[in-house]
Amino acid sequence: MLVIHTIAELRAHLDEHRQNRRKIGLVPTMGFLHQGHMALAQKAREESDVVVLSIFVNPIQFGVNEDLDVYPRDLPHDIALCKENGVDILFAPSVAEIYPEPIMTSVEVQSLSNILIGCHRPNHFRGVTTIVAKLLNIVEPDKIIFGEKDYQQLIIVRRMIRDLSYKAEVIGVPIVREEDGLACSSRNARLTKEDRAAAVILSQSLKKAQKRILEGEKDVSTIRQLIEDNIKSEARAKIQSIDICHATKLDTLDRIDNQPIVILLAVAFGDVVLIDQQLVTPKEKAL
Repeated sequence: MLVIHTIAELRAHLDEHRQNRRKIGLVPTMGFLHQGHMALAQKAREESDVVVLSIFVNPIQFGVNEDLDVYPRDLPHDIALCKENGVDILFAPSVAEIYPEPIMTSVEVQSLSNILIGCHRPNHFRGVTTIVAKLLNIVEPDKIIFGEKDYQQLIIVRRMIRDLSYKAEVIGVPIVREEDGLACSSRNARLTKEDRAAAVILSQSLKKAQKRILEGEKDVSTIRQLIEDNIKSEARAKIQSIDICHATKLDTLDRIDNQPIVILLAVAFGDVVLIDQQLVTPKEKAL
């Protein structure tokens, strides 16, 4: 496995692969890798000939008083995990490499970036789409792989790629969960022991909501109240948002018909905000 830190070196290696007609898969991450990321790498391996995993903690997607400075980082651990999981190239640029001078150009998917989590994190998704656009220009992948846990991000990136006619196909990979149901996340490492135990309330609440929907409940306010009551039963959990939306348009709903929906949660435990989601097609059977 190659570990590359500069854009020029990465492009030189990838040009050689393209000349040999190899398909390139890109997995963008912010590092501190876990099994959820490795599921993305494994999907990239299935879908392409060359797997590029990028690690970059992107400063322009963090707001004031967010956790940029304390975001967990462990490059030696990440390198070892990538070697074990078939990554061909690990691209780990510095901030100076990606932003050699203050950036004056940004990419924003209007409307979709300013709703749901975007209401609580102004300019966050503009930072995400800007760095993804840069990575697409640097790597020029055939496939780009994202996890479905960051569901709004996935929908926004899909729209950006469609609007700007990038060649890359976006592939979403289902959430990987720990044994007790907590969604894998780099931020889990920052939870206290007590908050880590409490955080399972997210997946438990989503399962209860899914079950109620599959039993025939159509009223969104009833489902939201069910989730809210369940999460509030855990004193350590502080709800930021509960959203029930159309699964592809992210329109908020009053009633659930037979279209696929997504339930999106953002909940704080101490100073760590966790997100989780559940896709539900009303006619399906509960998992």
